[in-house]
This record gives sequence, C-alpha cells and structure tokens, in this order.
Amino acid sequence: MLNNITTMASSLRQHLPFYTPSEQDNDIAPYYQNHVAAITGAGSGMGRELALHLAKMGCHVALSDINVEQLTRTKEMLVGYDVKVTMTVLDVSDNDAMQAWADSVMRDHGKVNFIFNNAGVAFSSTIEGASIEELEWVMDINFWGVVYGTKAFLPLIKNSVKQSEVTSDNQNDQPRQFKEHGHVINISSLFGLTAQPSYSAYNASKFAVRGFTESLRQELNIQNCGVSATCIHPGGIKTNIANSARGNDSTSTVGMPTGDKAIKSFNKLLKFDASEAAWIILHAAATNQQRCLIGNDAKMVDAIQRVFPSHYSEVINDITQLSRKLKPRRNNKRSDKTSTAP
Repeated sequence: MLNNITTMASSLRQHLPFYTPSEQDNDIAPYYQNHVAAITGAGSGMGRELALHLAKMGCHVALSDINVEQLTRTKEMLVGYDVKVTMTVLDVSDNDAMQAWADSVMRDHGKVNFIFNNAGVAFSSTIEGASIEELEWVMDINFWGVVYGTKAFLPLIKNSVKQSEVTSDNQNDQPRQFKEHGHVINISSLFGLTAQPSYSAYNASKFAVRGFTESLRQELNIQNCGVSATCIHPGGIKTNIANSARGNDSTSTVGMPTGDKAIKSFNKLLKFDASEAAWIILHAAATNQQRCLIGNDAKMVDAIQRVFPSHYSEVINDITQLSRKLKPRRNNKRSDKTSTAP
C-alpha cells in the first residue's frame, strides 16, 4: 500500500510544469548497476544518450540501430567504461531479426534486464494523401517494432529476474523478492496523448504503443514477477527525427508547411536536451512510473487533454494562435530594450 502511494506521489510530481528530476534527486545507479540493457535506435538521439548514462552507472549494454555508421560511433563513445558493449545492425520492423538479436544478447551477456524500445520514425501527410505502403511503414517501425521488441525480450527478462529470486521460509506471507530488476520501456510520444492534423499515421502508432504498454504493465503487476513496464511520452526532443522524417505535399491542404519548410518548422519544436530526456526515462523506470512525460509541452498538452477530453484540439489551437499574436510583441519589446541600451 505504502509503495503504491509513494509511486503515485512521484508520478503526480513529474506532471508539474518546470519540474525535471535531476541526477541529485535520486541515486538510481544501483537499479542498473551490473544489469544488462538492450536499446533500439541506439545510433543517435535518446538511444545514444541512454547508452551513455547506463554505461556510466555500470550497466552493460546491447546496442542496435539500422544505421551502422551511427551505431559504431555510439559504441566508440562507450570505450573506457567498465561495461560490456555489443552492437547489432537491426531493422526493428523485422520480427525474425528482432528475435535473433534477443537470442544473441542472451548468448553474449548471459542475461538481459531491460529493453528500451526507442527506435522510431515520423511521417506527415493527410489521410487522403498517404498511401497504404506509407502508413504501413510508420506502423511497422513505431508500433510493430515495439511489439516485436517486447515479445522477444520479455520472456528473457522475466527469466533473468526469476533466477535472482530470494527464497524465503514464509513465502506465502510475503511478496516475492528479487535481487535483480526487470523493465520494459516503450517510447510513445506527446502525439500518443493527443491527435494532430497531418500526423494520423504517427498518432496511430504512438497511441497504439501507449495502449499496448499500459495493458502490459497491468498484466505484469498481476503476475508479481518482478518485471514492470513504463510508457514514455516525450515532447520536442533535440534529435534527428525531423531530418529523417518523410512526408508529402498533401499537408498543404490543411495549412501545414511542406518540404524544407516542414523540416525547419519541425526542428523548431525540438528544444529539450536529449541527454536530459534519457536520464528522465531512466529515472522513470527506476522509480516504476507508469507514464513518463518529458518536457513542458508534453505536460501542458496532457493537462489540456485531461481537462478538455473532447475539445482539446480547439483549446490547443486557441493557445497556439494567441502565442503567435504575442510573439511579435515580445520581439518588439526586446528590440526596444536593445535600442535604448547605453
């Protein structure tokens, strides 16, 4: 009971605007030390930063990414840490390849405790303008990649944790105890909380990840197997996702930019530091958060959706329009101060 209250209190606190857990708040290193973590999308962005933080805490890492050059760079950055590092070039949309990677992690590391299903892509188009193949491309990576990763690693994680179970003479009177930890961490999005025009496929994939992960967590809680799951909802994180995103000109029919303008507009939204985001993710898993919001944009949108579940799109649009009107005024005030400065 007390553990549930503590978890709920911590979860509520992380919803507060401008609150970001720092490395001084909690020493989470013991949760990860001498454990093994598998990370998809480890070649850049949050995946790379997750690997760096984990290595610093003494956690062995199995890295995967579809880009061999970027993946190799991540592995090179981990040289000097007293941990074992393995890497595999992987297409997360390939179920057989995912299963083969999970098996290789067990062979190379002897166990696995965490899977970070981090790999993802972005795609912008109207529903009418998107081909079935384009929609399938997004779902295959963003959703099925998470499903394949969870299905391949979960039995291995559960078995690794089970091997560390502490036996007790009064097992019927006490909850099961384990020396090691196990966790499934799935990356959804701010767009897994609310829908946005021109991102229907991306929204669908991230909403699916959210539902899948929340159901998984409930099952694991019932099983009392020492393994849990957390769904991550990042806002705009400084990664390469905008530069690698796909899209088409159909977005112009709903007033959205296209081509290079779309990429530039997307990048403007990516403000949160990827290293800080990775640490927040690790903190959320170590403190067993059900849902983790990263960035004030994610927290604001989540709050609006909760207060206005049927009309959040109108409220967000009004706030956006107001912000655009106020921006020139703020810029003018800055210009006035600069021109009058001695």
